[in-house]
Amino acid sequence: MTLSPIPQEAGPAGPAAPREADGGSGAAVFDVRHLPITDPAAAPMLRALGEQYDSLYGALAADEMTRFPVHEFDPPDGAFVLLFERGEAVAGGAFRRYDATTAEFKRIWTHEDHRRRGLARKVLEELERTAAERGYTRVYLTTGPRQPEAKGLYLATGYTALFDTDAPPFAPWPFEKALSRAAA
Repeated sequence: MTLSPIPQEAGPAGPAAPREADGGSGAAVFDVRHLPITDPAAAPMLRALGEQYDSLYGALAADEMTRFPVHEFDPPDGAFVLLFERGEAVAGGAFRRYDATTAEFKRIWTHEDHRRRGLARKVLEELERTAAERGYTRVYLTTGPRQPEAKGLYLATGYTALFDTDAPPFAPWPFEKALSRAAA
């Protein structure tokens, strides 16, 4: 499934209109919104993500959700995206400037009741498209050793592991991917 082209940012009139994720067959309709990470619609997602990190990593993840100032996820250097289905935020993600040519993807999440539906892949596609439009040529991201499904997603979507996948370290697992203007 592919998403129709998605407008860059919500305008003064509100969020982008819903688009059919299946090209018109009537299955699932998603509303992809670019919002500030401080938008109230983001709070449940960020809370759930923080709880997930805490359950997986305990004290090791204590500062992950507050490590970066929220303004780093604002345009033009950053972005925050939520994917809505029937008015409910079901998936999301963000990026911030890592360096002059690299976007660092963070906060990629899917609601536990909506996993295994390809929504994280849709979020990645939207983040990659937006990052390429903003002039980034590379993505950098990390995931943790207790998130093998994330490792699988990144490998399946063209990311290169910057660690030995047969004997990964306990520390965060870094990945990278080159972006092309065609992604924009």
